Amino acid sequence: MDQAGFQAIVLTLRLAAATTLILLLVGTPLAWWLARTRSWLRGPVGALVSLPLVLPPVVLGFYLLVLMGSNGPLGQLTQSFGWGLLPFSFTGLVIGSVFYSLPFVVKPLEDAFESMGDRPLEVAATLRASPLDTFFSVVVPLCKPAYLTAAVMGFAHTVGEFGIVLMLGGNITGKTRVLSVQIYDHVEALEYTQAHWLAGGLLAFSFLVLLALYTLQPDGRRDTKRTGTGSAG
Repeated sequence: MDQAGFQAIVLTLRLAAATTLILLLVGTPLAWWLARTRSWLRGPVGALVSLPLVLPPVVLGFYLLVLMGSNGPLGQLTQSFGWGLLPFSFTGLVIGSVFYSLPFVVKPLEDAFESMGDRPLEVAATLRASPLDTFFSVVVPLCKPAYLTAAVMGFAHTVGEFGIVLMLGGNITGKTRVLSVQIYDHVEALEYTQAHWLAGGLLAFSFLVLLALYTLQPDGRRDTKRTGTGSAG
């Protein structure tokens, strides 16, 4: 493997790790609200969260590029604070990845929160547990399988991004050239041997991710059934 390929792998792993962490922090309250609210806003917000599932990545990347560009509202805001422009930077890639991988983290958590039901929360309330204590002591343990799914799927989906990272980050070695873009570069240069190494590694990684989910998740379901709490994920 050449130096450019190694840099692309390291950058991709950094991007996926940062994106997954942010998505778990942001996606948890969003998924909880979607699962528990009765507001009419649930439909529109849920549709926006799921939009990346059907929207071509280049379309999302284009509008984020406009939003964060020199004439966009977010771009003007970052420039006014002296932060410069976000496109063609690692921070810009993280923002784009968060939007693009959002449903892969939010939906498993939302489904788990919904399937959990009200009974565990009612029991915690009778014990005078605060809402925050109830969430971390009751909800999170019951929904561990869903958190595992959300984290793995969010990470894996970010690793495989192409359209949105190319639109927002371009192709800067060591800065924005992620693994998928590096593979594209090798193919474009007819360097099929290097492309095979990287693409084969990505294929193996994707298979192992799905294998882990299919292997681990049924155990989580059996455990929750044995404790009488039902499935949480």
